[in-house]
Amino acid sequence: MTYTKKRLRRTMMFVPGNNPAMIKDAGIYGADSIMLDLEDSVSLPQKDAARLLVYEAVKTVDFGNSEIVVRVNGQDTPYYDQDVRAMVKAGVDVIRLPKTETADMIHKLIKDMEAAEDEFGVKKGSIGVMAAIESAKGVLNAPEIAVSTPLMMGMAVSGEDYTSDMHTHRYPDGREMEFARNMVLHACRAADIYAFDSVFSDMNDTEGFYRETNYIHELGYDGKSLVNPRQIPMVNKVFNPTKAQIEQAKNVQNAIREARAKGSGVISMNGKMVDKPVVERADRVLSIAKASNLIDEEGNYIEK
Repeated sequence: MTYTKKRLRRTMMFVPGNNPAMIKDAGIYGADSIMLDLEDSVSLPQKDAARLLVYEAVKTVDFGNSEIVVRVNGQDTPYYDQDVRAMVKAGVDVIRLPKTETADMIHKLIKDMEAAEDEFGVKKGSIGVMAAIESAKGVLNAPEIAVSTPLMMGMAVSGEDYTSDMHTHRYPDGREMEFARNMVLHACRAADIYAFDSVFSDMNDTEGFYRETNYIHELGYDGKSLVNPRQIPMVNKVFNPTKAQIEQAKNVQNAIREARAKGSGVISMNGKMVDKPVVERADRVLSIAKASNLIDEEGNYIEK
């Protein structure tokens, strides 16, 4: 496996690291990223067995085109060191550090990864990292954490831990998460890394899930953390561009080509100037459409 800085990351599906059946089948659902978890979903007596199971799975299981992220145990636990060594040796795509509160915690992770890379002959810089922001301190330090290493792939905000730290809990309208979501998102955009929203755990509340997913998409998040594969197509439905948006983006690019053919520095479409933000938005729409297999090589919309 090789870490790729830029790729489609709409969905990151949590898979317990101590569940061999779920790990074996994780690749069939089409999640953009699969997060094998060694932390919260694994009880203390199972930590060592889960680490070995995830190590073997990374080496042998076909996860399809999904990126493989492993959430190690926290740096304040006795399991962290062995988790990092094993996952570097296995060659995962990304190591996710839970409860990240400072840039120094990421610096320590990178130092420990480099030591393991030397030990096992793994190429330096071939594994990315991401930070889970789960507390008020982590949220306030998000800008420094985001730029702490060139290997930073993205940051994820954790709703349950954050609201507990803030002495509140999750509410349907999400107001308790507004500051954290916006702080983490702005830190990610300023650092040019990916921003992931928290999980929505009530599988019976489809309306609430769509409401929250639409909201974080409108904010500008790149993707959402998931606990159930049934949520994957639901997220994709929200994040994938529509046929009308794809056609509009193609029109923008056609206008650019026409302007260049005429030697004009001014780009116009339907009598209106096309400025840089419009061009960048069009490029982003077509990039997502292509990565999502919504258009063919010529840019034509593929009817599903």
